[in-house]
Amino acid sequence: MNTPLLTRFLRYVKIDTQSSETSTTYPSTKKQFDLLKLLVKELRELGLKRVTIDKYGYVMGRLPGNLPKKGKGGTGVPVIGLIAHVDTSPSASGKNVKPQVIKNYGGGDIRLPGDKSVVITVAENPELRKNIGKTIVTSDGTTLLGADDKAGIAIIMTALQSLVNNPSLRHGDIAVAFTPDEEIGAGTKYFSVKKFGADVAYTVDGDTPGELNRETFSADGATITVHGRNIHPGSAKNIMVNSLRAMADIIVRMPRNMAPETTEGYEPYIHPHTLQGEEEKTVLKLLLRDFRTEGLAVLRRKLETIIAEVRPLHPKARIELEVTESYRNMKEGVDTDPRICGCLEEAVRRIGMTPVWKPIRGGTDGSKLTAMGLPTPNLFTGGQNYHCKNEWVSVDGMEKSAAAVVELVQVWVEKSRP
Repeated sequence: MNTPLLTRFLRYVKIDTQSSETSTTYPSTKKQFDLLKLLVKELRELGLKRVTIDKYGYVMGRLPGNLPKKGKGGTGVPVIGLIAHVDTSPSASGKNVKPQVIKNYGGGDIRLPGDKSVVITVAENPELRKNIGKTIVTSDGTTLLGADDKAGIAIIMTALQSLVNNPSLRHGDIAVAFTPDEEIGAGTKYFSVKKFGADVAYTVDGDTPGELNRETFSADGATITVHGRNIHPGSAKNIMVNSLRAMADIIVRMPRNMAPETTEGYEPYIHPHTLQGEEEKTVLKLLLRDFRTEGLAVLRRKLETIIAEVRPLHPKARIELEVTESYRNMKEGVDTDPRICGCLEEAVRRIGMTPVWKPIRGGTDGSKLTAMGLPTPNLFTGGQNYHCKNEWVSVDGMEKSAAAVVELVQVWVEKSRP
């Protein structure tokens, strides 16, 4: 028999909420509203107050605290925010997801039934060994699963249900938000921190059980554009300027020891990820990532050096570099109050796990929310292999995350009301 958390999760992943990088609307896809509106209904059924959904798709609600007032200053406990996003990655289809619930997982590689070429291997997924005898969920191999971040949504909803059902669990006001378009970097584009009303928040959008995140990359986006000149190949001698050839010379000079596929931990990278072009014009988009914000300038200079080397090889081509800010490491913001991470760490200990702080080699909505004045570290969900058909989630990991959320709001009461 499925647990309430698993039942919720299976309901959510069957709703297609894939976002789109090419859309000009917000949210980028209307179908995200299908889940967002369902969550409005479910939050109201749980008894949350001030439940709203705006034209941008932001769902917000408030679970009132159950603490006695402490003089004229209220309860003395900060408003704690819980946040998850509804959209799934554009990298793999999220339509007609057929979740496969594997109970009492017996170990070994998992070949998915909808596409036998898709295999979740133990060699690439050592976390599988910790789930022998437990329940895991995969897709059927034809789509992604959607645990990123529907596991986070199910975790938050389950934790809220536990708090509502057990009024003896003391907590202050809890603000809840479900957001669209996180996967395309726009999850906080129209988010109102003032309306949300939290003093500190936590995204439930991590992966391996026990892992917590208070550091992300600082990130810039870079675009290299090569302008050439096209003419019929039959009369091209000494006239054609092939922008593709110039761009190829740029790409081949990218440092191979500073690529996502060759780096880990705190190592920075330069990642060319989108290439479009023909003889007249070629455009390359890159990600620049470093945990040290000042390191981004070093990465930019590497690109400038490469371009300077290539220009003499293609003197008739015009090469341009544009760098734009994406987000910044949230560490400084979440370290302003030691309770922000300390309470999360203590909550994980209380559910019998050893908390592990791990830097995120990417960004979360918490990066931008922290920059907007709302410190927002990140909590695990139990999912693995996000953004692809090999995605899977540990139900035990989800249950532990929900338990940690319940403990978290209680720890904040203890740390705020001695």
